[in-house]
Amino acid sequence: MTDHKREFDYIIVGAGSSGCVLGARLSEDADVSVLVLEAGGTDSNFLFRWPAGFAKMTKGIASWGWSTVPQRHVKDRVLWYTQAKVLGGGSTINAQVYTRGNGRDYDAWADQGCEGWSYRDILPYFKRAEGNERFHDDYHGSEGPLGVSVPRGALPICDAFIRAAQQYGIPYNPDFNGRQQAGTGFYQLTQRDLKRSSAASAFLHPAMKRPNLTFRSGQQVRRIVLERGRAIGIEVEEDGRASLIRAGREVLVTSGAIGSPRLMLLSGIGPADHLTSVGVDVQHDLPGVGRNLQDHLDLCALCECSGRYSYDGVDKFPRSVIAALQYSLFKSGPVTSSLFETGAFWYSDDSAPLPDIQFHFGQGSGIEKGIVAIENGGVTLNSAYMRPKSRGSVTLASADPRDAPLIDPNYWAEPKDREASLKALEISREILAQPALKPFLSREVLPGPEVKTRDELFDYACRLAKTQHHPVGTCKMGHGEMAVVDPELKVRGIEGLRVCDSSIMPTINSSNTNAPTIMIGEKASDMVRGLAPLPAAVLEHNDGLRRDLA
Repeated sequence: MTDHKREFDYIIVGAGSSGCVLGARLSEDADVSVLVLEAGGTDSNFLFRWPAGFAKMTKGIASWGWSTVPQRHVKDRVLWYTQAKVLGGGSTINAQVYTRGNGRDYDAWADQGCEGWSYRDILPYFKRAEGNERFHDDYHGSEGPLGVSVPRGALPICDAFIRAAQQYGIPYNPDFNGRQQAGTGFYQLTQRDLKRSSAASAFLHPAMKRPNLTFRSGQQVRRIVLERGRAIGIEVEEDGRASLIRAGREVLVTSGAIGSPRLMLLSGIGPADHLTSVGVDVQHDLPGVGRNLQDHLDLCALCECSGRYSYDGVDKFPRSVIAALQYSLFKSGPVTSSLFETGAFWYSDDSAPLPDIQFHFGQGSGIEKGIVAIENGGVTLNSAYMRPKSRGSVTLASADPRDAPLIDPNYWAEPKDREASLKALEISREILAQPALKPFLSREVLPGPEVKTRDELFDYACRLAKTQHHPVGTCKMGHGEMAVVDPELKVRGIEGLRVCDSSIMPTINSSNTNAPTIMIGEKASDMVRGLAPLPAAVLEHNDGLRRDLA
């Protein structure tokens, strides 16, 4: 609905994965008014609904267009850094892979002082959100708004990849989100009825008919307005002038791991020395804002196919028209594929206590920005080290809200991160060389047979490395000087202000980050409403493969 009221009970800044959940859940209470603001546009374009639309997304569609600062430990590479600028946020433009990480990831949060965030505490929120078409058990829900399904567009080469991973030594796993994380198999996808199930389509769109929920797109917030130590609202620009919209109860920041600290800093909330250096008036000295940035760095191996075994070329006429008609008329064919539908979780070495590398097998080449397309068609195997120790930052270039932030993931600052990443790339090459894939592949194109030594592999990695689009941690939850929010997600030292998205993660989860971000929105909604937390799950830990625990 359209509403130009100047005061709401709750203002949600950012309609991404968590913001959409919060908007839907808070507006269930008819006695409160909720405003959801999104700087980007709506998700009405058909590419946001079609699973294969992901192939266009990392190349600039619905993105802020940001890049990193030169990465000192990656030979000063400047990396393209896709950040969604659209209703639904990352859930509208991602590859729809539904993974949660390892249960021990969240137990580690609790061990760091984040009470109420252990795996047993947060599993009920994963389940409440989830509408899984196949699994209904201790680990999965089947009645939630978020569609979670098995792949429908996987080609035969995907089965060959799974067999090849087993030939390498990685056992088959039918459910990465169940008792066991380690293994190889098919990913579950955020799809329903062969369409993308984003946080927008699953949560916010159904709630928009409520009279107490207002959504505004194309509305960039300039700053959070503070008065005597309390957030009283937000400032937006309307007709070239600053305008105040008041929040009677709380301002909830859900702009993501880059956008949330950026807004806090522009509002004068953050490290005083940095704010002063860029000309922002200090409202609240909070040194942890923008620190603790963590991300997964992706390395890829590409092979040429010996026949038409991948989806390469489907985007060219006339195959593109045939594929579009096949999907529109019969909900079948290439468009049903997210392009990354199989993968694996495994160990970088024998000393790893938990799975610490992840693989995504892509049914094509050139799928993501910066990755080359193979002329005769090929496949891509992405690998990433899931437990990086390197920490980066998000800072301001100036006090002007129109300027891009300075994004520094500080990749490979810790030598362990680099070595584990290169080991994962070596494993990728070994998997692609297994007998199961020989009928499908003709040669390795990248890194290429001429790349043999570790130094040569490092040089290649520096040229082709990319973000896996998983930034977290920049408004860290916990206790102590560098914590930005407490375990109830309240900003330390300010009343009426919470941060409720992936930026609150003290440490990154060991998988894709969309599912955990939706979980954070679910749990945050109960906290904001003052509801008792859902009862903790009762589970038996399983040692499973090697040292992996559920």
